[in-house]
Amino acid sequence: MISERWAVTALRVFLVALFGILVMLETFSIPGQYAHMAQQNPDEAHLRWPSTIVSIFWIVCVQVVIVATWKLLTLVRKDLIFTEGAIRWVNVMVWAIAAAWAVLVGVFIWVGVNADDPGVIVLFFLFTSAVSVVGLVLVVMRALLKRATELRADMESVI
Repeated sequence: MISERWAVTALRVFLVALFGILVMLETFSIPGQYAHMAQQNPDEAHLRWPSTIVSIFWIVCVQVVIVATWKLLTLVRKDLIFTEGAIRWVNVMVWAIAAAWAVLVGVFIWVGVNADDPGVIVLFFLFTSAVSVVGLVLVVMRALLKRATELRADMESVI
């Protein structure tokens, strides 16, 4: 079985890699892709900036979750995970996911009204469902963390 120390280290390596890839996407790839699409299809050029802004917003939401995860890993390593500080970082994650979900629902509605292909609607329903599940699981995990924090505080007061 992998020890907690190795798992935390491996997760940090992947978080750094993911964060770096996301920075590259939001600064070069996404704006460049939408600029290219606007040149190739001038009829839909008016969607360039809204699409760019929404895509970068979603990437920033993921980056917020990555930073909060990093902070939680630091608390795990210091054996401070069952503290109010951990709950604050989980709240940051919940709010970032909620913001991304709200924008996703808005885009889903806009696409649903304007789509002529049912596949796109199904794809957005899948994305919306997936983000909903992740957000709700995180809310449940936050409640468990809060309860465990309360229990640990009770145990420390007894000892």
